Amino acid sequence: MAGSRARRINVPLRHVARACAVMLFVLLGHVTVIQAFGSRALNSDPRNERPLIARYDHPRGDILTYDGTPVATSRLDRGGPYRYRRVYRHGELYAAVTGHLSLHRATGIEQAEDGVLSGQDARVKVRSLVRDGAVEGADVRLTISDRVQWAAYQSLKATGVPGAAVAVDPATGAILALATYPTYDPNVLATFDRERLARVTGRLRGDPERPLVNRALDRLYPPGSTFKLVTTAAALASREYTPTATVNAPARLRLPGTSTYVRNAGDRPCGNGRPTLLYAFQQACDTAFAGIGLQLGQDLLRDQAEAFGFNARDLTIPLPATPSRYPVAMDRAQTALTAIGRHESRVTPLMVAMMSAAVANNGVLMRPYLVQEVRLPDGSVMNRANPVPYRTAVPPTLAKYLALMMTTVRRGGGTQVAVPGVRVAARTAVTREAPGTERHALVTAFAPADAPEVAVGVVLEDAGERAPAVGPVARAIIEAALS
Repeated sequence: MAGSRARRINVPLRHVARACAVMLFVLLGHVTVIQAFGSRALNSDPRNERPLIARYDHPRGDILTYDGTPVATSRLDRGGPYRYRRVYRHGELYAAVTGHLSLHRATGIEQAEDGVLSGQDARVKVRSLVRDGAVEGADVRLTISDRVQWAAYQSLKATGVPGAAVAVDPATGAILALATYPTYDPNVLATFDRERLARVTGRLRGDPERPLVNRALDRLYPPGSTFKLVTTAAALASREYTPTATVNAPARLRLPGTSTYVRNAGDRPCGNGRPTLLYAFQQACDTAFAGIGLQLGQDLLRDQAEAFGFNARDLTIPLPATPSRYPVAMDRAQTALTAIGRHESRVTPLMVAMMSAAVANNGVLMRPYLVQEVRLPDGSVMNRANPVPYRTAVPPTLAKYLALMMTTVRRGGGTQVAVPGVRVAARTAVTREAPGTERHALVTAFAPADAPEVAVGVVLEDAGERAPAVGPVARAIIEAALS
């Protein structure tokens, strides 16, 4: 009787025990699922403070110029839960390169080299010093020259026109300057005040001048007459043309299958309508190069453009660069327009510099890069840049022809970029939507022409009457690089 009563009492207890066991199993399973599959989402949740506290609990590595100037460093901040705040010296000057590190976002080198700067890269963890349980970040030394970067940014700013400039060492691919205007001060985004950060971010994103956009790498522009460098290279490579060969350059050329005409400046023929290729290049004769495009065809032009780096999707410096674009399929009229830098072909300012860099380096385009070396806190070098070829744009003989043709440019090129005592190879362009409606101004150049040390690409956006200022910007950069 007592046993039967005990069994009756134990029945509810067994039910409770089973229910507790099931709930414990579900709880353990839920925790396991969260740890295995949900940790990344939890770490990235802006409400989770632990990853942020860990990120700012130790000093991040410095970003330095090639000259050794720290342009991004960490400073002790005793006013809250985060110990170290990012500080940017001459923030606006270097913003296009360094980017910024804010509470929930990183851009530029801060993002591209985050692993080594933060110390989370496995190579840094193994070889770095450990203090208070945290691995110190490594320093990133850039290829940027203080002097050249200053000249690029200040000369852009002086124009008062949005634009970008890039300077490259043609022999190595090292980027000596990468500037964009207008820009922003990364320090205002490095604040730990969330309300202030939201206000500043909203203001910058809503600014019609778009200061957060890296025009040097992310914006695409019609190449205008700078593309005649590519068309000339394709013409010479076809062996149907030489610099002294005569070409047709009437005052206007009707596009096949249309009632539209390509016209030269002033609506005049070049060189009595039958100039040499060299003269047509010097004078930027649109009808001559449209005719060359028709004769060569879109496939030869595309092959040559891609040899210079157009349509390449593998270019990081290590910042990602928007691919410059050459159209995939065109009719004959569109091919003629593309040969003179119109229609749908587009370039970044980086590509504008790369075109000259390839010519300057005997036809070999070196892969552009921004990081010279990564140095650990103990002073040892973990990684150093190794320049490598990226494309063979043209054979060496043709590169010499192109360099000579760029050096002899006068109208729309050489005179605007002239540097006293230095032979400069250049090709400038002003894109137009209609006669008399100047829009973007571009220049691609290198110097000295006989022993190149720097290649430059500059774009002024919607320049209008300020279009002629593009030459002095390139000149200032070249002078800084050669001084």
